[in-house]
Amino acid sequence: MVSVGEYLLEQNTAAAFCKMQIAANQSGLDLQLCSAYRPFERQVHIWNAKASGTRPLLDKASQPIDYASLSDQQLIDTILIWSALPGASRHHWGTDIDVFDAKQISKQSLQLVSTEYQETGPCFALHQWLIEHAVDYGFYFPYQAHQSGVSPEPWHLSYFPVAKDYVSQFRAAELAKVLSHAEISLQSPLIERLTELVNHYVFYVAPSPA
Repeated sequence: MVSVGEYLLEQNTAAAFCKMQIAANQSGLDLQLCSAYRPFERQVHIWNAKASGTRPLLDKASQPIDYASLSDQQLIDTILIWSALPGASRHHWGTDIDVFDAKQISKQSLQLVSTEYQETGPCFALHQWLIEHAVDYGFYFPYQAHQSGVSPEPWHLSYFPVAKDYVSQFRAAELAKVLSHAEISLQSPLIERLTELVNHYVFYVAPSPA
């Protein structure tokens, strides 16, 4: 891992991002990171906060969901709409980033919802530029409509020359061992469904460019 500002990235990913950032700047965009490498413990914290109702739960339309109305299995499925299962997050690899246009919106104001990247949103121009140019630097959008288990995330890019190797090496059985020793909410129902969840949320992503 190497530092890019306040964030950590896998070294090849970091070099490619910096080149892409310069190119975006030349097009009048301020491409900045709002998330990069995320340790397992941080993802557990996010998961447990949502599982306990202390962090908001959102549906696929980014609307709030009543925590108290959900069964354990419904709660798992609801959390997974927008948050990765600890140990299964692509952010653990240092190859995946969340980005925004700092010229149009501050990181403090950013909510990472789809409307911010749509036509009337502050990051629309950046998103259109990335659709056209990200692949030139080795990045693509792994979470796309009808092509991934995770809801579409127009802010999430993956450095596919390295990430594709990590996907091929991923094993649900190894993750089960990690989760069995972690202080994670909904541990038993998660492990019972782990093969299904890994197939849907780790392996089912938009295919990386050739």
